[in-house]
Amino acid sequence: MKILFITSNRIGDAVLSTGLLDALAARHPEARFTVACGPLPAPLFAAMPGVERVIALQKGPYGRHWLLLWRRTAATAWDLVVDLRGSLFAYTVRVGRRRVLRPEARLRHQVLRLSDLLDLAAPAPPRLWVSDAVAVEAERLVPAGALVLALAPTANWPGKEWPAARFAEAARRLTGPEGILPGGRVLLLGAAAERPRAAPLLAALPREGTLDLMGEVDLPTAYACLSRAALFIGNDSGLMHLAAASGIPTLGLFGPSRAERYAPFGPNCAVARTPESYEEIVGGPNFDTDSGKSYMISLAVDQVVAAAERLWQQRRKAL
Repeated sequence: MKILFITSNRIGDAVLSTGLLDALAARHPEARFTVACGPLPAPLFAAMPGVERVIALQKGPYGRHWLLLWRRTAATAWDLVVDLRGSLFAYTVRVGRRRVLRPEARLRHQVLRLSDLLDLAAPAPPRLWVSDAVAVEAERLVPAGALVLALAPTANWPGKEWPAARFAEAARRLTGPEGILPGGRVLLLGAAAERPRAAPLLAALPREGTLDLMGEVDLPTAYACLSRAALFIGNDSGLMHLAAASGIPTLGLFGPSRAERYAPFGPNCAVARTPESYEEIVGGPNFDTDSGKSYMISLAVDQVVAAAERLWQQRRKAL
């Protein structure tokens, strides 16, 4: 059985779709998958069982990326095409069945939307795999034996970023003698281009206790490193969804994005958001996505630390 799985350009959305791919593999264990997605999330699918080809689909002008995808897939007779980008592509190739994600008016979590596309009995949480080599590398980078607080202080645009200095203060309190992770090390993850925006955090953290991997590892390695951490705190980002998929306690910070749709998904996840709602922020008179300003200023350190402590205690009670 041959299945073409078309998912997002964005890391977070692609991660959220991995549960659907896993459900398909469980339903059709003999299936061979081709995954088409953006270049950034493409490495996440390489080690997934049943995936024989990953097509990195670079978005082009006038929809030319669809023509390129058609040229690479049209010769195959597909048993199923799953298109999570809501395009007409599934109607241009030979296929037995099609499942195409359509827009919907109601606001609910993306995992629920995706799970309903295949009429699943229960939501399909994100799931990722890594190669043995990646697992070994993560063990070298994040050695066992120490509590590790993972932080992702950046996002795909500055408006969603909690101030870096507040990340530093939260880390100091959580890993201090009275914190929930006393003596813990801090793991930093993010893209190399985002390092300047994380500068206040980098400057505030002690060099000896910091595992600074910003811009140093690919996404599969970042995921494997996150799975070795004790707790994650980060903005609404792809790294937040990677942390949730790894199963560690994951606290997502939200302001000008919808937690109802994009909160970290899983039993060990929680959200801390600004006192202002999404509608109040984006509907405000001075909202400007190009301004470079953060819309997360009103989220206090006390609120984030308290949410992290609650999440940590809930996790400990469940063990």
